[in-house]
Amino acid sequence: MTSRIDAVMDAAIANETIVGAELAVARHGDIVYRRSAGWYDREAGVPMIDNAIYRLASVTKPIVAATALAMVDKELIALDTPITQYIPWFVPRLKDGREARITVHHLLTHTAGLAYAYPQDPEISTGLGASERSLEENFSRVAQHALEYEPGSAWQYSVAIDVLGAVLAQVHGGTLGDAVKAHITGPLGMSETGFFVADEDRLAKPYADGTPPTPMRDPEAVQGDNGPVTFSPSRIFSKAAFQSGGAGMAGTPADILRFLEAMRTGGGGAVQRDTVALAFSNRIGDVDRDPGQRFGYLGAIVDDPAAANSPSAKGTVNWGGVYGHSWLIDPANGLSLISMSNTALEGCTGRYPKDIIQAVYAELT
Repeated sequence: MTSRIDAVMDAAIANETIVGAELAVARHGDIVYRRSAGWYDREAGVPMIDNAIYRLASVTKPIVAATALAMVDKELIALDTPITQYIPWFVPRLKDGREARITVHHLLTHTAGLAYAYPQDPEISTGLGASERSLEENFSRVAQHALEYEPGSAWQYSVAIDVLGAVLAQVHGGTLGDAVKAHITGPLGMSETGFFVADEDRLAKPYADGTPPTPMRDPEAVQGDNGPVTFSPSRIFSKAAFQSGGAGMAGTPADILRFLEAMRTGGGGAVQRDTVALAFSNRIGDVDRDPGQRFGYLGAIVDDPAAANSPSAKGTVNWGGVYGHSWLIDPANGLSLISMSNTALEGCTGRYPKDIIQAVYAELT
């Protein structure tokens, strides 16, 4: 499994849409493709190293979601329990003034009525930008704003997993990082993934989209499809910033592949097999989503490959991270894939991850 994938990576580097990247693909438990390409530090002339550490952005989400599922298995929390039982300070209301009933299920599925931008309160951090607030200090501000819709009635990508992180930290005791380590990264041996940088000499230098991409400043606003995304690369080192369940971790391709494979094969002993099966199924019913896709507890689910314009099989779970990453788990084909780059947003929402996935499936056939 080389030629088509190599060509995609080489073209992205040569055309300067991606500065540096790593790709790891496992099939039926065996690593069938592993490559580093491009530049770790273009300005210093340092080639991309193997198994660099990346700021994960939303690749954080499935790890925190799995932490929640492990805690459900242990009866520490329940999917249908109102989160006010865990964090009584988070009591948002609907637009008509009624108090909303938000459950752990709603947070996991992004059906809680929350948003990912609160322009009426620029002091609210959504996990990528700099912050010196605690989870409660930041998200109690979110709770002051009316929900977008009745929980469960619609789907909208949001800060829901950050609020879930506050639940997990409160129930576990200590920090969100403590909960993640106790229930997921520790049991799965993901020693270089967490709300820390395991080895600063391997932390990938981040780049912002451009022609060519430019080294990220701090802060750095990168234009996305729905407006600018503001990054703070130094946030991962902040002791004052809340640990963002939606965007705050750092980790390696090897660790993330280990996590994806653990979920593909039934939870790796960290999450019960039946719970993983639930997570891999449609948990949002027939509410509006992108064509051909539903949503589970770990990410989007391909329900109709043709409608989704996806080469992957029905039941594939996928998502990404705006620092430049994309991942999928395709149970039908025994496939797990993690694509990581140092280039935002192209490595997540641009042409590059789509071309990588097409190339991988072309090699399978």
